[in-house]
Amino acid sequence: MLDIGCGEGRNAVFFARNGYEVTAFDLAKDGVEKTKKLAEKIGVKVKVFRADINEFRLEDNFDILFSTGTLHYIKNELREEIFKNYKDFTNVDGIHMFTTFVDKPFIPPAPENETNAYKWLSGELFRFYHDWKIELCEEKIFDCMSSGIPHQHAVNCVLARKVV
Repeated sequence: MLDIGCGEGRNAVFFARNGYEVTAFDLAKDGVEKTKKLAEKIGVKVKVFRADINEFRLEDNFDILFSTGTLHYIKNELREEIFKNYKDFTNVDGIHMFTTFVDKPFIPPAPENETNAYKWLSGELFRFYHDWKIELCEEKIFDCMSSGIPHQHAVNCVLARKVV
């Protein structure tokens, strides 16, 4: 499986601890190093490397692609190409489990001012999977304290399976 935007490795290590062969990448050098240390501490193997989600393209097939809290860094003009690449390099019966933040007019912007984040519209993520079997497709709104300031986020979640 591939963890796209693994951050500090919590999910990648969880999957490895549960028997998955995990490859993971993140842009942050510190995140990659923390992932390596966490995997070593837990005693699992995670192949982790540094890459920019806007530049990295798959060359190997995977059964599972997973990402949460990262897809909003994909530039709008690259989304079609990147998702085509992800889908092309997913084995038949493989799955994508993705979550991305979406813009809602009634939810104020989060206090973190991320200049390298790009807006997703509600439902935009789902359109990439019109030709796959959708196992889960939902939108959620949740409370967050990530910056120490109470705020909300809206996310779209999709679990889609590649069928023949």
